[in-house]
Amino acid sequence: MAAEVSEQTEPRGETVNAAGASFLVTGAHGFIGAWVTKRLLDAGARVHLFDRDADPRRLLLIMGEEEVARTTVVTGDITDARALPPVFEKFGVEHVIHLAGLQVPTCRADPHAGALVNVVGTVNVFEAARLSGRVKRIVYASSAAVYGACEDSRAVSERDEPQPSTHYGVFKRANEGNARVYHLDHGISSVGLRPLTVYGVGRDTGLTSDPTKAMKAAVVGRPFHIRFGGRTDFQYVADTADTFIRAAVSELEGAHVFNLHGETVAIADVVSEIERARPEARGQITFDSAPLAIPSEFNDAAVRRKLGPLPATPLAEGVRATIERFAQLQSERRLDTSDLEQ
Repeated sequence: MAAEVSEQTEPRGETVNAAGASFLVTGAHGFIGAWVTKRLLDAGARVHLFDRDADPRRLLLIMGEEEVARTTVVTGDITDARALPPVFEKFGVEHVIHLAGLQVPTCRADPHAGALVNVVGTVNVFEAARLSGRVKRIVYASSAAVYGACEDSRAVSERDEPQPSTHYGVFKRANEGNARVYHLDHGISSVGLRPLTVYGVGRDTGLTSDPTKAMKAAVVGRPFHIRFGGRTDFQYVADTADTFIRAAVSELEGAHVFNLHGETVAIADVVSEIERARPEARGQITFDSAPLAIPSEFNDAAVRRKLGPLPATPLAEGVRATIERFAQLQSERRLDTSDLEQ
């Protein structure tokens, strides 16, 4: 049986009041989806998972098999308009956290597939909610990519005009617009959240996964090169997950879109924290000089005004927790390092 995550290796956020509520999490076998699932189970919710991939490997990185068994799993294709309505009906879904999507590299390589999953798939979620007549609120993952490159260093707020520079960013911006129309036409409330650089156990794809991969490399004693530099806004994944859940159980009406903010730091400082937590990795983690082509910092005053105080794990604590969990997985011979190949 997979080991449970100990209190020492996982910073805890405030448990939200979700006990007994029926949640559907799409993309639940992804990185943020796995953590949302864990935090919902911690809060006593009834959790139903929808994913094209039946492999629960990311869930098992942060939960034991007994916890995972408390979920109901439905495998299906989110681009199929017929797939979701029976799920909503069967499980009496009240809250939806929609995380299914394809990331920047896949959308660049295959824009058609990216549009189908990211845009049509999101429309299918809203349609299923409309047909059910029971869903209280849809919370979905937008992205910092809606803004594209930002040349100045100021914190970007929701008042700044999005200028996406990737298909992925355009698709996420389209989802924000469609969510607004679903509220105008059908009264469906929603909250779109725009994370920036999220890190933690289970983050293994995309350019901004590099800092997490560097933590894993430090545990297994390998050198690693982070493919970007400069400053960026880091958020520990448990905080991200808790914010999605907080939005889902809120009383917000309308179609809202919020930036998320963690702790804005230089990549050099992230490397220093990795070395502090794992001194034997000193000098093994390097990084590029070019910053990410997205804003380096978000202003999250708007979401805090609407949802109140949000969890904020300090970078040092989040890095330590991530490295400790990787080390535990390594000791159990369950740490997959295939994602470290560059």
